[in-house]
Amino acid sequence: MGSNRGAETRPELSAALSGSEFARWYWTLAELTVLARELGVPRGGGKTALTDRLRAALDGVAPPAAPSRTRGAGHQLAAPVNGSTVIPEGQRCSQVLREYFRREIGPGFHFDASMRTFVAEGAGRTLADAIAHWHATRRTAAQRQEIGSQFELNRFLRDWHAEHPAGSRVEALAAWRAHRDRPRGPAAR
Repeated sequence: MGSNRGAETRPELSAALSGSEFARWYWTLAELTVLARELGVPRGGGKTALTDRLRAALDGVAPPAAPSRTRGAGHQLAAPVNGSTVIPEGQRCSQVLREYFRREIGPGFHFDASMRTFVAEGAGRTLADAIAHWHATRRTAAQRQEIGSQFELNRFLRDWHAEHPAGSRVEALAAWRAHRDRPRGPAAR
């Protein structure tokens, strides 16, 4: 999983780093949040957006805009719900929905990407429509799905276990720690 660059060690995350040196290393969201507070950079919008803003701030350029906080959650469904309940604008994948779907679909129900999207974009549709969507997407959901770049640990673990099928969780996490502590590209100049 990459060349051996054991001579380099991960620097301390600080405002003294250049944007390019910052981008060479893996940082946890907790680490990024601390630096964002130190630099006065907005922390919202997910890890990728925060990383982009921090890199710009470290390079002294105008950062990309922070996400708007005007998006309201809207009305959220409360129990009891049934198949004719209409999904409101801004509905989240809540415990109320999870309980309803588990009751109607069974204990194998979980909010996968397809169901999260359906709920997020399903305003005006019913919970019966959501159940039909769940059943209609099971074949696709069973196929190997691309894991988003924001879930780097999950991607790494899936790939590591594919290469080491008999490997333990402890070994996988040790490999992850070694991987994340290596630089991602050539040294910054």
